[in-house]
Amino acid sequence: MNRLRSNPWVVLVLLSLGFFMILLDTTIVNIAVPSILSDLNTSLDQILWVLNAYILVYAVLLITAGRLGDLYGPKNLFLAGLVVFTLASMACGAAQSANQLIAFRVVQGIGGALLTPQTLTMITSIFEPARRGAAFGIWGGVAGIASITGPVLGGVLVTYVNWRWIFYVNVPIGIFTLVAGMLVIPDLRASRRHGFDPIGVLLATSGLFLLTFGLIEGQKYDWGTVTGLLSIPLMLVAGLVLVAVFFIWETFQTEPLIPLSLFRDRNFSVMNFTTAAVAFGMLGLFLPITIFLQSVLGFSALKAGLTFLPMTLVSMPIAPFAGRLADRIGGKYILLFGLSMFALGFGLIDLVASINADWYTFTLPAMVAGVGLGCTFAPMITVAMRNIQPQMAGAASGVFNTTRQLGGVLGSAVVGAVLQNRLATALHDQAVARSASLPPQFRQQFIDGFNSAAKLGFQVGRGQTGGAQLPAGLPAQLVHQLQQISHDVFAYGFIDAMRPTLLVGVAVLGLAAVSCLGIKRRQRQPQAESARKVAAA
Repeated sequence: MNRLRSNPWVVLVLLSLGFFMILLDTTIVNIAVPSILSDLNTSLDQILWVLNAYILVYAVLLITAGRLGDLYGPKNLFLAGLVVFTLASMACGAAQSANQLIAFRVVQGIGGALLTPQTLTMITSIFEPARRGAAFGIWGGVAGIASITGPVLGGVLVTYVNWRWIFYVNVPIGIFTLVAGMLVIPDLRASRRHGFDPIGVLLATSGLFLLTFGLIEGQKYDWGTVTGLLSIPLMLVAGLVLVAVFFIWETFQTEPLIPLSLFRDRNFSVMNFTTAAVAFGMLGLFLPITIFLQSVLGFSALKAGLTFLPMTLVSMPIAPFAGRLADRIGGKYILLFGLSMFALGFGLIDLVASINADWYTFTLPAMVAGVGLGCTFAPMITVAMRNIQPQMAGAASGVFNTTRQLGGVLGSAVVGAVLQNRLATALHDQAVARSASLPPQFRQQFIDGFNSAAKLGFQVGRGQTGGAQLPAGLPAQLVHQLQQISHDVFAYGFIDAMRPTLLVGVAVLGLAAVSCLGIKRRQRQPQAESARKVAAA
């Protein structure tokens, strides 16, 4: 056992396994969205909270958890996070309503936040600088594999078992990692005590919550008044103000939650933006595509998940090669190429999507996106952490992971907001165009039924057509015709809404690719090289 504990690669496997489980839950839920929508009889805005409650809590608490790891030891926080996350996963699987599922997802987020920062802290501490790049490459590769394994594994579980098993699958992984971690992971402690900043936590939490709530619920309230003086614009502005106050507050702290000095390293700053953009794209792009494949094209969850399989198969062999190459030549142009290909792949998916599409329609675009993903995750973490000193690893890990998850929160919230907004317009336009075939006395009722869906919450699960309240008391001969027209309104309306929505994520990924031109390439050390040559002579 001592031999295992002294082997950093064994410890890395366990840390990566726990991290894999946490990241898997950010993508595996997406593939189950249509089934959850139908089974729990909930709406699109609520399902966005099922996704974002987890990511938001996770993101907000990451920096705090990193500091707690400094105070109480990263091993203790890692194991505590595993316990909380595993128990919350069991509760999520047993949830009987959307509100219960959202509440348990919050607890999952707490567990994930406790665990994640400790992984990079321990990797930085147990590996020598010369081997740290390879370890970061494996860690980054695990992040990439988890992100793209989720849809396939989720599709298998939803199709052959039940959507609840996307949560139950965490239980055996969590138990194994917990027991093995107690035996193998070393108990590392910081050399000095650290302070805590409850006001900073409160400011960051409040600001991010207001921003996320405003984006997710905006369409439901027509981007206006929620109740009394409280409005969506007011919440968005207040959220931005609180986030700004948080950063101002941090500049006056002797030991801030976010050490702004980290951002003096240009590479760390650029990679923080890049990781946020990648998370924005991953979560933002997968959500509308998953609903499209299952609710519009009628794919099973498995078929929808397998549609993304070429992305996984292409990226997995590329990821370790890209990580090693980044160690040798730097990650600047690898990341530029990878992010460009990722954006191009999803742009092609947007281009070829149609009502007559099948799984093979998306094979080539998915492969292109897979090349991009394979060239992104490992080089990204290697470049970000290359110049970070071990004593700052905990803070850097917390900041980097927080930035990534905040990108996911914004991606899911912004894309969800754009999708709901475009759906409101597209369903109305399609309803007006297709109601012409109905008797005149039913046309306005039919149109109003789709108009009401925006305020009541879009029903976009499997077998649903947007949540329109259709006219009552229809003649029997019109019922079948109305059902067919309603299906066409939803199907064509969703495609019309999805196209501009996907372009949001593609544009963010393109901007991230351009930002990689700002990466500062690793400088050669001619004196050291000369010394080695002299010694060799």
